[in-house]
Amino acid sequence: MSSSEPTIDIMRHTAAHVMAAAIQQLWPSAKFGVGPTTEKGFYYDVLVDTPLTTEDLTRIEEKMHSIVKAKTLMQREDWAMDKAIVFMAEQHQDFKVELLNLLKTKGSTAVAEETGDTGIAAEGGAVLNSVSFYRLGSFVDLCRGPHVESADKIGVVKLINVAGAYWRGDAKNPQLQRIYAFCFPTKDELAHAIWQHEQAKLRDHRRLGKDLEMFTFCEEIGPGLPLWLPNGTIIREELEFLAKQTEYAAGYQRVSTPQLTKENLFFRSGHLPYYAEDMYAPIKIEEENYYLRPMNCPFHHNVFSVRPRSYREMPMRVAEYGTVYRYEASGALSGLMRTRGFCQNDAHIYCRKNQAEDEFLRVMNMHADYYKMFGIEDFYMRLSLPDLNKLDKYVDEPTEWMDALNIIRSAMQRSGYPYKEAKGEAAFYGPKVDFMIRSVIGNEYAISTNQLDFLATKRFNLGYIGEDGTQHPVYVIHRAPLGSHERFVAFLLEHYAGAFPVWLAPIQARVIPISDRHVEYAEEVRTALTSQSVPLASSVLRVDMDTSNDRMQKKIRQAQLEKIPYMLIVGDREAETQSVSVRLRDGTDLGSLPLAGFIERIVAECRNRKDASAPAQELKAEPA
Repeated sequence: MSSSEPTIDIMRHTAAHVMAAAIQQLWPSAKFGVGPTTEKGFYYDVLVDTPLTTEDLTRIEEKMHSIVKAKTLMQREDWAMDKAIVFMAEQHQDFKVELLNLLKTKGSTAVAEETGDTGIAAEGGAVLNSVSFYRLGSFVDLCRGPHVESADKIGVVKLINVAGAYWRGDAKNPQLQRIYAFCFPTKDELAHAIWQHEQAKLRDHRRLGKDLEMFTFCEEIGPGLPLWLPNGTIIREELEFLAKQTEYAAGYQRVSTPQLTKENLFFRSGHLPYYAEDMYAPIKIEEENYYLRPMNCPFHHNVFSVRPRSYREMPMRVAEYGTVYRYEASGALSGLMRTRGFCQNDAHIYCRKNQAEDEFLRVMNMHADYYKMFGIEDFYMRLSLPDLNKLDKYVDEPTEWMDALNIIRSAMQRSGYPYKEAKGEAAFYGPKVDFMIRSVIGNEYAISTNQLDFLATKRFNLGYIGEDGTQHPVYVIHRAPLGSHERFVAFLLEHYAGAFPVWLAPIQARVIPISDRHVEYAEEVRTALTSQSVPLASSVLRVDMDTSNDRMQKKIRQAQLEKIPYMLIVGDREAETQSVSVRLRDGTDLGSLPLAGFIERIVAECRNRKDASAPAQELKAEPA
């Protein structure tokens, strides 16, 4: 897009007004909430007297086309606040009246934070005595702007779906209908976004997890507490084995710590009261309160403190796949993406201050190495800063905050990986870096959080004996490159559409005899494969055999539905020549291969953690 063309955010902002104008023409009594832009378009919250359907979205699009075709102008008007309130009240726009009163009393920054719509906020965030409106034909809406000059400059738009949304995010308020839309400068970009949207439905980890028998939830056990089925457990074990190998080579030492503790540990760490609302209620045992742990760090601090440490031991890297429990609101739970119990790829690095930057850089590089292995090319880091004007949320140590920020910023700049900064999202005890990754269909997730902690040193008296023979404080780095089993497996299910690479697939190959007389040779093939020693958590290849009475094509189709990488078909010829006829799950027929040659191939794929049959970018784009 050239510098003379509008930015995509301004186009989308204007397109939201065009959609709202179309809705008002179709439903004159519609009441409007907020309509911010999104990463791929925009949405608008509206209240109409009937539930909107797919047919209604088509009608709205048609009305938008007529507004665009007419090249209707966007015209700005500045009004005094009291006049604006009277006007919106006369139009029966109750939500806009509420927003205007909030702007008048609380200021635009507070309103933007409450509603998620920065488009209604004035620069600077102060309370307002006047506001701007934009007129699009007969439709008038409260908005800061800017906008493109006319409706025909909004690019190409597609209304996607409708969902419910409580006004200002509060379940006590009226429920509006939120209309989501995509908006892009070109038809090709829009078509790609629609493809990603359709793929997202097919690749939903909850659907794939059920179809592939990975995990389940049980009401009797409780919401947000997953049960891992055998196939899902294999994925977990392989990821943990990978992490253990990687961390052992990087100098980490593994520990194992309890999942609950006396409450005093969390008072000492500062999680009580800072983090209390995210923790499960205490358990009363022998007149003392115990808590399920929401994180592993206080336990690791005690591991570090078991004896005095020398400067020669720094850095000390302590790792654990530790299960933790956090009380998420019921409405926030979402399959494996957000649970109440999860197992983290956790570790804590205890180091001297002059080692902290290099150690943080090593952590970032470990993330990037993992992502390369999984074919994740689209990622960036988000540095979360404290808002030191709100010290009720953060530890009141401004100097330590700035030292920690300088260390992290320098490491991020040295890494060369892209990063952004976000104010007011730090942990209470130090700045944090979230690794944000996108799947092949464009969905973005915060997969890993890494923090530099200066508070633990004081609260737990963490230190080492320096070369001068005196005690020195350590810096603590919290890191979890693979995040939790739960979230990372959910991401991988979507990313690969359930078609995991061979080394990670629950069943790596299925032997399919053509008829009953070939079962004996099929068993020889399966035994030859499963007797192979491979550098995986399973130690041997994971191979099964289909001896059902189904027709051959049905057996092959079933293996494809189960996303099994290899189908090994055996009959008279294969038995005579000690070979297998190999098919891939995408339908590719590799023909006949010597059994010994196929074993060499699949063992190499497991050893290298890379499929010989498909580069990572091809594998991850495989249709669901």
